[in-house]
Amino acid sequence: MRIFDPHIHMTSRTTDDYEAMHAAGVRALVEPAFWLGQPRTSVGSFLDYFDSLIGWEPFRAAQFGIRHHCTIALNPKEANDPRCTEVLQHLPRYLLKDGVVAVGEIGYDSMTPEEDEAFAAQLQLAVTHDLPALVHTPHRDKAAGVERTLAVVRESAIGPERVVVDHLNEVTVRQVIDSGCWMGFSIYPDTKMDERRMVAVLREFGTERILVNSAADWGRSDPLKTRKTGDAMLAAGFCDDDVDQVLWRNPVAFYGQSGKLEPADSGAPGADATYEGNSVLRGARAEV
Repeated sequence: MRIFDPHIHMTSRTTDDYEAMHAAGVRALVEPAFWLGQPRTSVGSFLDYFDSLIGWEPFRAAQFGIRHHCTIALNPKEANDPRCTEVLQHLPRYLLKDGVVAVGEIGYDSMTPEEDEAFAAQLQLAVTHDLPALVHTPHRDKAAGVERTLAVVRESAIGPERVVVDHLNEVTVRQVIDSGCWMGFSIYPDTKMDERRMVAVLREFGTERILVNSAADWGRSDPLKTRKTGDAMLAAGFCDDDVDQVLWRNPVAFYGQSGKLEPADSGAPGADATYEGNSVLRGARAEV
């Protein structure tokens, strides 16, 4: 089983996690820029963090045969803090970097006017830099947040096929499926979604335009939830090709729209994460 985790915060994880992920079949991942758990007090702290996402973390992942990519953005929670919003001016130079495959996480936390402004501005940055967008949906009033998210996407210049609306559940997937956007699901030990519920969603809605991620971070989470979802799919009667589509080909197709998934391995001894195909990278291959 080959796995591309499309949303995981490895800055919060240990090297033991990288080792366990590789053993489970993870060969590539995307780490979105996010809130670190306490307020940032200056733009400089964002820039140091972004530098680690494009420098140190790919090096750390490569030591365990995993190819690391990231997304860069001002996250929704900190869009409400005037000490943070200046970082919007610095995003363009990071969005040009090779390993940056989308603008994200953007979207809503509390659905404030400040978040409206930052969301719209960063969708435009995605258009300007020809990148897809990773959209966070709020933990509270999720259905209203998804509805508002889709309205902003429709009003923007970005194509829906270049947007993934993340952290969905059984209720909100119905709102997104006809929009043309991709649908993201985070599999957690206690909250969000679990493997059993994810399998039920896949049975009802199919495997197209669906991304399954662990979204593992500094809270209670599990970086092996992608593998556990694949195992649950097989146990429920899905075939190997279905699992490969959900856990590998779908994230490669979505993030491949950036044109930045390179047809080369991670460069680490024993690394085996490779991609092949055109700039959309609809095909991919990894020796697992």
